[in-house]
Amino acid sequence: MSSFTVRTDLALEDRERIEEGNREIRGVILEEEEKEKTGIHITRVVIETKNGAKIMGKPIGTYITLEAPAMTEQDEGYHREVSLELARQLKNVMPGDGREQSVLVVGLGNRDVTADALGPNVVDHLFVNRHVVMEYGKAAYEKKKMHLVSCIVPGVMAKTGMESAEIVHGVVKETKPDFLIVVDALAARSTRRLNRTIQVTTSGIHPGSGVGNHRSALTKESLGVPVIAIGVPTVVDAATIVGDALERLEKENGVQMILTRDHPQALSELNNMYVTSKDIDATIRLLGFTVSEGINIALEME
Repeated sequence: MSSFTVRTDLALEDRERIEEGNREIRGVILEEEEKEKTGIHITRVVIETKNGAKIMGKPIGTYITLEAPAMTEQDEGYHREVSLELARQLKNVMPGDGREQSVLVVGLGNRDVTADALGPNVVDHLFVNRHVVMEYGKAAYEKKKMHLVSCIVPGVMAKTGMESAEIVHGVVKETKPDFLIVVDALAARSTRRLNRTIQVTTSGIHPGSGVGNHRSALTKESLGVPVIAIGVPTVVDAATIVGDALERLEKENGVQMILTRDHPQALSELNNMYVTSKDIDATIRLLGFTVSEGINIALEME
């Protein structure tokens, strides 16, 4: 099934693809952990070298994946556990060694496209305090130590006429945060990871890359400050679904399908079509709250 390119934003799925081809991966470290109580499976992929980055097709950095099978269910207790685990993983990769910092949270995506509205939904539930602390001091919250949290939803180029990176760069230049947390919807390779997976990475993000819209990157190199990206896969390439179905038929029947043998371009023509779940509107609201709670908890200071 090599006649089309599968799009995925998950480093975990890129590593699985390479393993299927029996290719050696030098410069890439894999660590896995299972939380027995919650069933959350944590995978940590660390790309250390340029050679590893080239093979993986991802920049050098740390990629942490939380797979939570029940994350689409309306279970507040379970989602709280996911938020707590997300907070723990965020704290592990946040710069600053526990000191007070200024944090800018960027909610990427289009509010009018439900499957792409994760970023704006997350920002809606954030505890934003920079304006209050700058005006009245930390005493307004009866705290001695606090991160200064601000946020922005830059929208999409079709509405603003500007790339998200241009808007964010201007805000960073003006407000001078110590680091950024960028939230965006992703594309997955596997339907079983749809709306059930959270990826945290230290390598930044390329807005729109999962659906083939390559925009300017939001990275430490482009913005001058560390960028932590959080994403949840909300769409799957239609070609992937068809390709997977054909692969299963080939394995079950032991024959090569006519479609893949004589018409390899048929699947590539589906690359501009994406599939999401039928209840994506309710799911996005639920996931937005879960991710925002994880960020809020991670940015709390005792």
